[in-house]
Amino acid sequence: MAATNNKQNKRSNALVLAEAVIVSYSAYLANFLVVSFLEVDSPSFLKLAANISLMTFLVLVSSLSVGLYEAKLRETFRGIIRRIFVSLALTYFVVEVITSTFMEELRMHAYFLPVAAGVVILSLVTFRYFTNRLGLLGLGRTRIVVIGAGERASIIEKRMRRDVDRLGFELLGFIPIPGDNREDGIRNERLVHVKIDDNFRNYVIDNEIDEIIIACDQRRGTLPIEVLFDCRLRGVEITDLLDFMERETGQIVVNLMYPSWVVYSNGFNSQNYLRDILEYGINACVALFVMFFTWPFMLLTAVIIYLDDGRRTGTSVFYKQERVGLNGKLFKIIKFRSMRPDAEKDGAKWASQNDNRVTRIGHFIRKYRIDELPQLMNVLRGEMAFIGPRPERPEFVEQLIREIPYYNQRHNVKPGLAGWAQLNYPYGASVEDSMEKLKFDLYYVKHQSLLLDMLIFIRTVEVVLFGKGR
Repeated sequence: MAATNNKQNKRSNALVLAEAVIVSYSAYLANFLVVSFLEVDSPSFLKLAANISLMTFLVLVSSLSVGLYEAKLRETFRGIIRRIFVSLALTYFVVEVITSTFMEELRMHAYFLPVAAGVVILSLVTFRYFTNRLGLLGLGRTRIVVIGAGERASIIEKRMRRDVDRLGFELLGFIPIPGDNREDGIRNERLVHVKIDDNFRNYVIDNEIDEIIIACDQRRGTLPIEVLFDCRLRGVEITDLLDFMERETGQIVVNLMYPSWVVYSNGFNSQNYLRDILEYGINACVALFVMFFTWPFMLLTAVIIYLDDGRRTGTSVFYKQERVGLNGKLFKIIKFRSMRPDAEKDGAKWASQNDNRVTRIGHFIRKYRIDELPQLMNVLRGEMAFIGPRPERPEFVEQLIREIPYYNQRHNVKPGLAGWAQLNYPYGASVEDSMEKLKFDLYYVKHQSLLLDMLIFIRTVEVVLFGKGR
């Protein structure tokens, strides 16, 4: 597993490094074109180097913020082009602000920035095209084989059907073994009929297998420990199905979990001392920072909601609702009202995708997550963190705890305004959807860290920019 993660990191690092070189050279080429065709004086070396460095850094950060460096980016090539344009638009804006307001001595010729942006877009689009189509920067995809072809193994077939789900590895096939539930097992994948005995060692060596995934339905009496032990000594990774799915999909398959896996698994650590001390301060600072830039939109939203139906019905523009927080403690969440005043006259209901209770302005503010902005006050009160599982209503929590195993474990951390589940599974309106979101929430609970929080915060920009809210 460590070797596979290392290869994935190498691929990501290679992509970032390659695009840094491309952006730097494109900015240098843009300056050459401006100087040559407009016959203007060339800037000093230090001034040019500073502009190239600034632009390269901002393009990489902007690309990260719109998800261009996500290993599991499920996007068409047209979508990638759109994200590149957004990334360069953000870079253009920030460079313009910096060089015209804070560091005027770095300001280049008026045509430098637009020419540089155009050349960078053309270069990155071309590079991404050949990277995606020709499989460049693969850096040696991991070759894996799965022991098991029954019900447990079928989760790979069901959850990782697309080529984009398998960018980091090459799946040679599934090996059926005694005890597998073949009736509910593999349907369309390649089956490898080889006995797990001494011949299996030869199969592993001959096919240059890097990793073996254990996904059999029954382990007791079916797994040849000595053979697997020998493979492990030869440097072949032996990985449990749950660990494999966690690594490749960023979620924990709750319905396949068993107590011993939780007991021996890495993660699920309590927050460390430094995080405990800094958590509220960091969350409060981030909330104030976001509020500083979004208060005009919040004010405008409140006015529009009031004019839309608040003035007529006398209902507040805000909506307060009881939610379940850290360790099951209840608190009042604050949101902009996006539904009619009588939306729950018949009791609590799940929100649906085309809910007729949502007002005209409500559809817009829910799509772009504007309705969530008042929750910054919950963050300042310490009831919520900026990053964490979304808080649920107590009426639904009682039902979900009864129907979904391990659901209550998501309350081991503070609920958040943005979360890992929202980035990976943006809509939920049923028990089944809650089960899918729990897989991502438990992944966050297990791997929570300041670094993961920063990644989620940056990626949440993508949700706002592309309107992928509920």
